[in-house]
Amino acid sequence: MGDSRVRLLVVEDDKDLNRQLTSALELAGYVVDRAFDGEEGHFLGDTEPYDAVVLDLGLPKRDGISVLEAWRKSGHRMPVLILTARDRWTDKVQGFDAGADDYVAKPFHMEEVLARLRALLRRAAGHASSEISCGPVSLDTKAGRVLVDGNAVRLTSHEYRLLAYMLHHIGRVISRGELVEHLYDQDFDRDSNTIEVFVGRLRKKLGVDVIQTVRGLGYIAAPPIVPQNPGRAG
Repeated sequence: MGDSRVRLLVVEDDKDLNRQLTSALELAGYVVDRAFDGEEGHFLGDTEPYDAVVLDLGLPKRDGISVLEAWRKSGHRMPVLILTARDRWTDKVQGFDAGADDYVAKPFHMEEVLARLRALLRRAAGHASSEISCGPVSLDTKAGRVLVDGNAVRLTSHEYRLLAYMLHHIGRVISRGELVEHLYDQDFDRDSNTIEVFVGRLRKKLGVDVIQTVRGLGYIAAPPIVPQNPGRAG
């Protein structure tokens, strides 16, 4: 019910897709504004208070990356879900570097867009500050610092990026493939087995079980389960 006051912006130049996205979001109870090119999208995002934005990267007049960078430079912190072509994984990396919060690859199922937007809106409500916590682990994205129970933990840049990505998606199962796409540059040996190595090192350094393996699917970040005291009645 609380979603009825949430205001979204869809920036997509494909008129049919823009209409489909807008209809689905309005059916889900959101208030939706639309833009069909980068200049119009940038202007609306710069002047109106949106709770989240769906932003295509391949836009006329001004591309999505430069629109997003301009918003972030101006201090706009609304969550942004980018739409990318499936075979352009470099776009996803560029998008994250420009300040995107999540992405969906085309062609996509509308349900996935809705689910990812719900997650972004929940996270924005819970993580208004630059600090994200998961159990005893906290990550300060501005300072690039990781604390466990208040004590600083030194991580390599790859370990930090892995942890940051996991903590930005708390409670969602993330495949090795998705982690590989987010973490590695194009010229890196993009072998998903190395993800296991990084996860193992990260677990050792953190010393707490916040990254759990979901057999056959990938990994999930979640607060460690505290064992119940068997001597107490509920």
